[in-house]
Amino acid sequence: MSLKLKSADTPETGEGLQYHLMVRPGDVAPYVLLPGDPGRVPKIAKYWDEARQVAIHREYNTYTGKYKGVPISATSTGIGGPSTAIAIEELLRVGAHTFIRVGTTGSIQRDVKVGDIIITYASVRLEGTSRQYVMIEYPAAASPEVVMALIEAAETLGARYHVGITASTDSFYTGQGRLGFKGYMQSWMKNIIPDLQAARVLNFEMESATLFTLANIYGVRAGMVTAVVANRVTGEMVPGAGEEDAIKVANEAVRILYEWDELKKRTGRKYFYPSLLKLAKE
Repeated sequence: MSLKLKSADTPETGEGLQYHLMVRPGDVAPYVLLPGDPGRVPKIAKYWDEARQVAIHREYNTYTGKYKGVPISATSTGIGGPSTAIAIEELLRVGAHTFIRVGTTGSIQRDVKVGDIIITYASVRLEGTSRQYVMIEYPAAASPEVVMALIEAAETLGARYHVGITASTDSFYTGQGRLGFKGYMQSWMKNIIPDLQAARVLNFEMESATLFTLANIYGVRAGMVTAVVANRVTGEMVPGAGEEDAIKVANEAVRILYEWDELKKRTGRKYFYPSLLKLAKE
């Protein structure tokens, strides 16, 4: 495909078509779910009232539609921070303002079982992409509103869930304490799981630190819900476990956030807080 781009510094067309995602303003809703796997996008969209595929290019598969009347999109990010950062940058350029990662994860705590879901409120920045944006001391924190909406959705749907801190890595193997090829291992790799367990970190995944860091830098909202498909303490691994619960919770959280956003507009509030629901009825 031949595209006439503005420049090498601004890789988009005059109409705003983005170089990697192949989406333009109007293609994407303000609320975007972010699975890593392109194949999870249609799984998410099957719960919507209506859905259409907007674009598919490289690892980026984008659908847009409505869920219970609320405009919603889903874009796959591929694996890891670099491709996630590209997705966030380009989705922001076409009008998105709220992001929820819908992924899979490996638990490092015995009581966080395969098939459960985890709602993350902050991430340990063990990856490198976020360091391309800001110093390592800058926190990778989720939006409080998104965290609250995910908790409410999980409660409403009766999902088994945990809330806590996630470790976000660049390596699925050595960076998460697994042996490399031919048993390759260094001392810090042996210690990473017990060290994180002692600090009450719940799980490993590979995108949230990048997502949260960029969202805070750019003044937008982000959160994450992940399905536990592995437990590193027990050794159990079941691909697909908990995935449907994570998808349902993420979709429902978008509806909740949309209602809260409309309430904020009606009451002239910048932030949502629980008693605002009571205030709005008075």
